[in-house]
Amino acid sequence: MVFEPSPFLQPGERTKPGELAIVSLARDDFDAIRLEKSSGAVDGYAEGATLNTRFGSFPHSTLLDIPWGSQVRASAVDTGSRGRKRRLETTDDDTPAVSQDEGSKALVKKATVASSGFIYVLRPSPELWTSSLPHRTQVVYTPDYSYILQRIRARPGTRILEAGAGSGSFSHASARAVYNGYPTDETDTKGKVFSFEFNEDRFHKMKEEIESHALTGIVQIQHRDVYRDGFMVDGKSPNATAVFLDLPAPWKALQHLSRRSGSSPLDPKQSVHICTFSPCIEQVSRTVTELRTLGWTDVDMVEISQRRLNILRERVGVNLPNERGVSQTPADVLEAVTKLRKVNQQNKQFQQAQSGQQSKSATADSTGTDSPAAASEAAAVDDDHDKPWMQGRLTHRSEPDLKTHTSYLVFAVLPPEWSEEDEAKALAKWPCGEESKIIGNLDKESRKQEKRELLASRSKKRKAKGEPARAQTKKQKANDDTQAESEDTPAAR
Repeated sequence: MVFEPSPFLQPGERTKPGELAIVSLARDDFDAIRLEKSSGAVDGYAEGATLNTRFGSFPHSTLLDIPWGSQVRASAVDTGSRGRKRRLETTDDDTPAVSQDEGSKALVKKATVASSGFIYVLRPSPELWTSSLPHRTQVVYTPDYSYILQRIRARPGTRILEAGAGSGSFSHASARAVYNGYPTDETDTKGKVFSFEFNEDRFHKMKEEIESHALTGIVQIQHRDVYRDGFMVDGKSPNATAVFLDLPAPWKALQHLSRRSGSSPLDPKQSVHICTFSPCIEQVSRTVTELRTLGWTDVDMVEISQRRLNILRERVGVNLPNERGVSQTPADVLEAVTKLRKVNQQNKQFQQAQSGQQSKSATADSTGTDSPAAASEAAAVDDDHDKPWMQGRLTHRSEPDLKTHTSYLVFAVLPPEWSEEDEAKALAKWPCGEESKIIGNLDKESRKQEKRELLASRSKKRKAKGEPARAQTKKQKANDDTQAESEDTPAAR
């Protein structure tokens, strides 16, 4: 079994034809495209396949064979026959149509750089795919699925059951989390995601995306009603240790996630962690009741709230222009005093002009000479004018709105079944009934006698340690007395 490396798991260093790329147009504005290498005019463009955005036109030839993360300038494209008759066949929106008006031997025109406009070409990742994917159902966003994968213990080699594939956001994120290599054959148990979708249209669309993203060896999707048919794969158990249910009624599927029946999709030797994704508290209540009935433990409900921190540079000063990120207030006391002197000088000049008694000194003052501190500060502003990213102090502020409640997350753990073999191993390691010196095996008098012996041994040890110390003290005292007597004898003579 040979699998093509996925750009989500093993991305190259440079862009290549036929690969998926994420185009960054602006903050939180991404677009997924498939890069094409054109051999002629496409859809009326002489430069070949072209991406059109509000920031300009970008021929795919300018997006190929460049490092991921590169900034690409817009191009002044030649529309050619774009205004003429188009071919009538319907094509996929993501696939540019080759124009019939252009000869098949026409070469692709080299793109010329436009005066403005640029984009960034980014390599695919689950986070960027979540922001750019076509929405078919409610999407599990990055704050939710990152926490879910951590709680269900998803790591390389984990086998996950997912019910309700929907738009595929969680499928791509979990595929990256469990990836530890592609399987070499059918018996190779690598990390894998077993996804189930009830809606047939969404199933076919999701299957096409998985194949086009080269995730076939990691994600296996099936069209099935898990309420009725359960989670077995080709009649065999996937031995899953993690479960994610994004279903309208998850409690109806929990009956198939049990080890009490003869065949179970769960790993019989490891604890299984589950998460359900429900938007209503009534769904949570019924799910929790069913989990406890079926023996799941550590039931917990969590709601994710997100607030982004915006990092920016804040420029403060009364002489700065009224632009975004500029606070036109005095930066310090010196600047405030300088501004106040300037305002007072302007008022004085206005009054003198009104009274008609302008003098040479007033004329000289009308030139608006500032203090040395203000002049140096203005010079500093001029020096930094060419470096706007270095102006001002670096600050961070949180978003005013708290983004919350996409759904309630219910977590639980199903411990492994305790078999007779496990009981025998435990008895061999920790023999039961053969313990000594415990309360259950000794009567009251025996415990008292044991306590007396323990106290007696401790007192003997203290005495043994104390006798040498007392002997040393007596000897030191005798020496001191002898010395005192010897000192008193000459005095008496």
